[in-house]
Amino acid sequence: MPRQPASPITNSVIKRLLLSLPGLCLGMVLPSVTTLMPIRVLAAEKIFISYGPIQLSLPISALEEYAREGKINQDLGFYAQFFKPEQLEQLRKILQTRANVSPVAVAQFLYTPQGEILLRRVGEVIQTKAFQPGFYAIRAALIQAAADPAGLTPLNVLRKFPTYAVRINSDRGFEIIDELSNLIEKTQGAIAAVEQEALAEISAQSSTQLPFQPSPMATPSNIPAGRDLQQPGPLSWEMQTLTLNDLSRSRTFPVDVYLPQLSGRAAPVIVISHGLGSDRLSYAYLARHLASHGFAVALPEHPGSNSQQLQALISGLTSDAAPPSEAVDRPLDMKYLLDQLAATYRGRLDMQNVGVLGQSFGGYTALALAGAEINFENLEKDCTAINSSLNLSLLLQCRALLLPQIDYQLGDDRIKAAIAINPVDSSIFGKSEMSGIKVPIMLFSSSNDTAAPALSEQIKPFTWLTTPNKYLVLMKKATHFSTLGEAFEGTGVVKIPPQVAGPNPVTAFGYVKALSLAFFKTYVSNEPEYQGYLNASYAQYISRDEIPLVLIESLTEEQLQGIINTSAAQPIPSPTPNTFRLTSPPSPPLQGKGRNSPPFLPGEGAEGLGLPYPKSIAPTP
Repeated sequence: MPRQPASPITNSVIKRLLLSLPGLCLGMVLPSVTTLMPIRVLAAEKIFISYGPIQLSLPISALEEYAREGKINQDLGFYAQFFKPEQLEQLRKILQTRANVSPVAVAQFLYTPQGEILLRRVGEVIQTKAFQPGFYAIRAALIQAAADPAGLTPLNVLRKFPTYAVRINSDRGFEIIDELSNLIEKTQGAIAAVEQEALAEISAQSSTQLPFQPSPMATPSNIPAGRDLQQPGPLSWEMQTLTLNDLSRSRTFPVDVYLPQLSGRAAPVIVISHGLGSDRLSYAYLARHLASHGFAVALPEHPGSNSQQLQALISGLTSDAAPPSEAVDRPLDMKYLLDQLAATYRGRLDMQNVGVLGQSFGGYTALALAGAEINFENLEKDCTAINSSLNLSLLLQCRALLLPQIDYQLGDDRIKAAIAINPVDSSIFGKSEMSGIKVPIMLFSSSNDTAAPALSEQIKPFTWLTTPNKYLVLMKKATHFSTLGEAFEGTGVVKIPPQVAGPNPVTAFGYVKALSLAFFKTYVSNEPEYQGYLNASYAQYISRDEIPLVLIESLTEEQLQGIINTSAAQPIPSPTPNTFRLTSPPSPPLQGKGRNSPPFLPGEGAEGLGLPYPKSIAPTP
């Protein structure tokens, strides 16, 4: 009896799972370490794809032959017909894409608490042939692939899977994809809410109040028309490096201090906190810029969460990217720094007018100095879902639950304004602590940030702020790393690939320079004429197509939720080639048991199954 055409749901399953498989194989890999020698183990021979009562199979050798020679054999032929030629070529390239990390680094990360949480999550989808979670098998396969001369590629991970077969649990996979789809929809809805608010604010702003308008008639006399805040200022400066030793905490760390050449007045002060695994050079470009405009800028290095700590992790000298105590030590580093600056540069610095800026974990640090305290009650509530959450920043935030639950008093009254770039804050502070901040706040958010997602970590927290002077800056197409000096200069322990840094980091650097200068001039050095640059119109004025820029001063929770709900009910256009859409491709006609017949296992055919479509998504052709 001739085999019936494959059902549309089968087509969707095949296409989506094959496209997602390489990413799942390498999605766990982050830099890290522990010495491990290769061990000879059983290698997987087949991939089984389970979807309810349907079970499909594909020999791994068919993928190997296609990756190596570009040949589609009989086994792969059935699947190949669901793809366009360019998609097949992309699959071939992905299968051979190599991650240049050592087996020591892979092993070290996968044995950290954060690595094990990710392994459990992926292990729900990638299982052994016996339907057991793939936790241990995936870890072994990743380490063995990294130790193999062929390197850490998705194809080599499949080869090293230590059971006869790799089983893909598509039911669980679709659930995760649905969660990701919902998150994408909500994030795009939130971005739409920010953009709508920006348009409303632009229409309400009078051009006569905008100092950047080209016409001198529209410019206040004390700000030259057409001033470019992204350009260096007129002042020269010198850089000094100090080594600070806080004996009370047995903590020694270096600080670079940029001192402007001023005469007759003390310089207002800006302190900058780097992100996890980074160092004080991350924002050296910003320090030079601010110093040329009259600010003294200090960039400390946090010894428990800097690039040296990351290198120690990679070298097997530590098992943690950052100990939980860093959530307390980082703000205390900054407070100790301010004390030492006052003592070292007495009379040269205005220590009563200080601003703070930080990125990622440094963004958390900046908000803590501005008055937000660790919210243990909120952490206990949110961190119960850490094993299933798509918010990767919880892996860092929830570590604070290992601290003694006391009032740490991390704020500092010398801080008059704070900028947090891609901060992690939603759970460790929550609404109650964010709403308690009294000083002016500027939050930077990147639409393509997967480490500190824009919606949960910046857009929602912005709606919680009650301080009257607050700003949300959204950089569309930017990532978590777009504002880092390493993204452009190639410094740092782990080099940031261009596709991770996002499009043209120099554009993002310019935004940070201009807006931080205007913000700190307004709220730290008390030059109110610069407030004319802190609005949606100026953001629109300096915005560039490669990273569109949006700035708003107001957004309520009700506004945000209303637009998210409206957007979720409508199709979301694809912003990038890799975004998913809520459709399924038509089923091509399949007849008989020829070369392209579906490889169902005996007794497990899909003929006549009226399976409903899941709420999941198919890759955009």
